[in-house]
Amino acid sequence: MNVLAQLNEAMDFIEKNLMNDVDLNQAYRIAGCSEYHFRRMFSFLAGIPLGEYIRRRRLSVAGILLQSEKIKIIDIAFELGYESPEAFSKAFQAMHGITPSQARKKNVVLKSFQPLTFQLTIRGGIEMDYRIVEKSSFNIVGFKKHITLQFEGVNPQMKTLAEKLTPEVISELKSLCNTEPVGILSISANFSERTTDGTELDQYIGVATTKTESGNYDMLHVEPSVWAVFEVAGPFPMALQDTWARIYAEWLPASGYQLTGGPEILWNESPDTTKIDYKSEIWIPVSKKAI
Repeated sequence: MNVLAQLNEAMDFIEKNLMNDVDLNQAYRIAGCSEYHFRRMFSFLAGIPLGEYIRRRRLSVAGILLQSEKIKIIDIAFELGYESPEAFSKAFQAMHGITPSQARKKNVVLKSFQPLTFQLTIRGGIEMDYRIVEKSSFNIVGFKKHITLQFEGVNPQMKTLAEKLTPEVISELKSLCNTEPVGILSISANFSERTTDGTELDQYIGVATTKTESGNYDMLHVEPSVWAVFEVAGPFPMALQDTWARIYAEWLPASGYQLTGGPEILWNESPDTTKIDYKSEIWIPVSKKAI
């Protein structure tokens, strides 16, 4: 079964169980991938997190039921998993702009959020340079900051983190670096929805090392893993953001690999990002998908 068919079969399973307690583990098995990989892929392709998609679908169906069926609001609320009719009413009004009671009236406007299916579109046809690297465990030593994700433009939170890299600090950190990727790195870790603007995560700037002493620096331990490494060349940050999009939309579905949930690493060639062919590398931890 191909990836597209598996994704659509998983979505069909979710749709058939919308008004029940959806067994998402079964959806992941149908899609043939891990929970982490499925959620990340879904968020990028659909543009919203999986949980938010299910919530909107349920509220859309709730609107239809209120207009077409003689069903109590309290029964719908509990059927959809809300703790109280008030909680359901608040969520319903946030989406539809009216209360569940008002939705029973004629000539009211409701929001329709249609089921999602994945369809084949013509993509690719452009080369992507990548390599697969196996690495034993290592540590990231540097500075850590809890930030929110921003896809477009330069993230000001990242800028303030980078400002800690004085020439003296850079020299000291580079003296600790003794393993790939070599140089100053940006590391994203401990995130749930890496493909959604506003997601919170831990961001590090530092170097890779097998040393276990961090001194006055923050440290992140990285487990042994297989890494997919993508080479990027072009205007910063547009080329980088475009490559991220192509990894999710093109490479992952066809590669036979899935994301593991580990930290993701970015190497940039220099602090000067004005070069037209600015070079970067994206390192993401992956594992072979079960056949």
